[in-house]
Amino acid sequence: MARKNWASKLWFPGVIVFLMIFLHVIYVVFETRLGLIGIYPRKAYGLTGIISAPLMHSDWKHLFSNLLPIIGLSLILFLIYERISYWGYILIHLITGLIVWLFARQVYHVGASGVVYGLVSFVFCNGLFRRDPKSIIFSLIVTFFYLGSGYFLGVLPNQRGISWESHLFGALVGVFVSFVLKDIKEKTDEKPEPLKEGPKRYFLSRDTFERKKWERNIDEY
Repeated sequence: MARKNWASKLWFPGVIVFLMIFLHVIYVVFETRLGLIGIYPRKAYGLTGIISAPLMHSDWKHLFSNLLPIIGLSLILFLIYERISYWGYILIHLITGLIVWLFARQVYHVGASGVVYGLVSFVFCNGLFRRDPKSIIFSLIVTFFYLGSGYFLGVLPNQRGISWESHLFGALVGVFVSFVLKDIKEKTDEKPEPLKEGPKRYFLSRDTFERKKWERNIDEY
């Protein structure tokens, strides 16, 4: 039963991880041009990259630099936030890609780093917006792993060979999506309703010893 529960929660991030690895193998083996499925801002042919670009990477180092954070953050997201996990991931993926297409430099943008930055800020802001112990704990865990590593330096502009726009926009989108979904309560946040007590029943009438014997006999008839 426990295995089935885990499988039902983790199938979606499992598919994402599988596609990232599978598509990169296809790219390496067949030397596919990444530009065909990347985001190219403000060009119609670059729109398909909004969906496909986070699944594609330029080399193995690029892939694994995003794959490990995707796995770790997805475990937190889909195991802890059962009701908002799918919406959170999908909105971060699509909105980040759309904003990159609208405002980024006109070069091809590929890689899941925008989604990673979005998930980082999403999990972090859940601790601020929801203020429940569970969200605060995982917010602190994310802060410990990413703030101290200089990870957020990736949002600084003019970094050669890095889509800093994806990092910046992803981080901002993560804050926005966390705010939008903050009022959706998880199952673990719902308090069970107190049991309603019915009328109390007694073996003897409550005034048995207060009435006279002849009064009790009348009741019996």
